[in-house]
Amino acid sequence: MVKDISRYIWMGLGCLALVLGTIGIALPFLPTVPFYLLTLFCFSKGSPKLHKWFISTKLYKKHLASYSRGQGMTLRAKLGIIIPVSIMMAIGFYFMHVFAARLVMCIVWVGHIWYFMFKVKTIK
Repeated sequence: MVKDISRYIWMGLGCLALVLGTIGIALPFLPTVPFYLLTLFCFSKGSPKLHKWFISTKLYKKHLASYSRGQGMTLRAKLGIIIPVSIMMAIGFYFMHVFAARLVMCIVWVGHIWYFMFKVKTIK
């Protein structure tokens, strides 16, 4: 019973992430790739059938396939993650007035930039 409920929660979260990621294709402030990564993770936890379906879609192949195989990401895909996340974090930073929280946000932002620029291989 609990296993069934958790499966449905994972599938629901995966569907929500898929919708948000797809909307993010058209809206530059909503990052596509992180939502598709979340979709991939949630579907793998919730439904092997949905997971298999998602990795066969053009959306997955265009935005995530090379990254999932460990080959890296295109510069455009990297910037498609870095720029919207940086904008959202800057907005949060602006409205946050607690020094410790701002410090944590800065550390997370620097880690985010460092990871995508230096740890994820850039492919053509």
